[in-house]
Amino acid sequence: MRVVIDTNVVISGTFFGGKPREILEAAVDGRIVAFATPEIVDEYQEVVDEMISRKQGHLRRDVLAPFEAALSFIRPQSKVEVCRDPDDDKFLGCAIDARAIHIVSGDKDLLTIGEYSGIEIVTAAEFCERYLK
Repeated sequence: MRVVIDTNVVISGTFFGGKPREILEAAVDGRIVAFATPEIVDEYQEVVDEMISRKQGHLRRDVLAPFEAALSFIRPQSKVEVCRDPDDDKFLGCAIDARAIHIVSGDKDLLTIGEYSGIEIVTAAEFCERYLK
């Protein structure tokens, strides 16, 4: 199953566990195929660096390494301008270019869209309930 995982899910899974961690583990284990662009991975890394410096100083920066190694990278082609927050458009563009069927997100703006161009936008809990049982 082809998915794009929003930064908030990656950060929650990395630092706090729960359903977001189950999704990251599914990507690492090969049960799902997670796609990202270089811009998305840069955002993952920036937020991890910020979390480590502010709250989780005992963790090393390479905490994302297993997940990053499991990612399928694509170069963005689609230009999307749909989201209220333009920073969220990159996830829709990535999903279109990757032919993903889901974006997993905790972002209210993305979740409000619900579905775009055949791509369903769901929470981590919804994704786990439907697809990772």
